[in-house]
Amino acid sequence: MTASSSSSGRPTIGLEEWEAKMAEVPIAKSDLNQLIMNYLIIEGYKDAAEKFSEESGLTHSVDLGSIEERMQIRFAVQSGDIKAAIERVNDLNPDLLDTDPRLYFHLQQQQLIELIRQGKAEEALEFAQEELAPHGEEHPELLRELERTMALLAFDVGGDSPLAGLLDFSHRQKTANELNAALLAAHSQPREPKLPALLQLLAWSQEQLDEKANYPRINNIVTAALEQAPAPGPSSGAGAGAGAAEAEAARSQP
Repeated sequence: MTASSSSSGRPTIGLEEWEAKMAEVPIAKSDLNQLIMNYLIIEGYKDAAEKFSEESGLTHSVDLGSIEERMQIRFAVQSGDIKAAIERVNDLNPDLLDTDPRLYFHLQQQQLIELIRQGKAEEALEFAQEELAPHGEEHPELLRELERTMALLAFDVGGDSPLAGLLDFSHRQKTANELNAALLAAHSQPREPKLPALLQLLAWSQEQLDEKANYPRINNIVTAALEQAPAPGPSSGAGAGAGAAEAEAARSQP
C-alpha cells in the first residue's frame, strides 16, 4: 500500500500503512518500563512503584521509602501547612533551604499568603517584615514578588482581585512542585518525569507533520488510539463559494 495524493497536494497515508511503519521502529520493553518507573517515582506513587518494580523485575537505585517522605512534604504545602513542610524539609535535608534562597523565599511567601487567607493581617505584616523583607534586601529581584503578595491585603480575600491567582490552589501546587523538584535534585534524581516531555514532543511532531501529510494521528493521549485524518474535500476555493451560493439560493425559494 502506498500513500495517495489528495486535492490539497499532501499525501494521504492509510492506517494500515502507518501501523506497518510504526512496527518497524524498534522499542525495547525495558526502555518503556524505565519510563514508567521514572514517572511513578518522581510523581510520588510509592505503592504503584513498588508493585511495578515487582511485576516488571526492574531494579532501581532509589530508596522507595524516600518517596513517602517527599509526598508528606508536598501534601503539607498543598494543604497550606507551610511551617510543617519546612520542618520536614529541614529534617530530611538540613542544608537544602540554606543553599537555595529562592526556594526558601517562595515557601515563606506561601506562608504569608496563608496568613492573609486566614485574615491575619497584623501577623502577615509582621511576618513579611521579619522573614521576607531580609530576602528582598539580599536578592532585589524578589522584592517585586513580595510587593505583589503584600498587595493582597488591599482586597477582600473572597472577592474579585487581580491577584486572586495567589490565593488559588494552583499557587500552592506551584510551590509544592518547586520544592519537590529541589528535593529530587538534592538526591541526584531528575527534577521532572520524562513522560510529559515526550507527550509535548508528540504534540509538536504532529503539528509539524499536519502541514505535510494526512495521516493517522493520536488525538486522545489517554487512549493513544490512531485516528485516520479525513482527506480534505472540495470545500475551499471557488467551488466551495459556488456551493454555498447555491445552498443559500435554495433556502430563499418560497
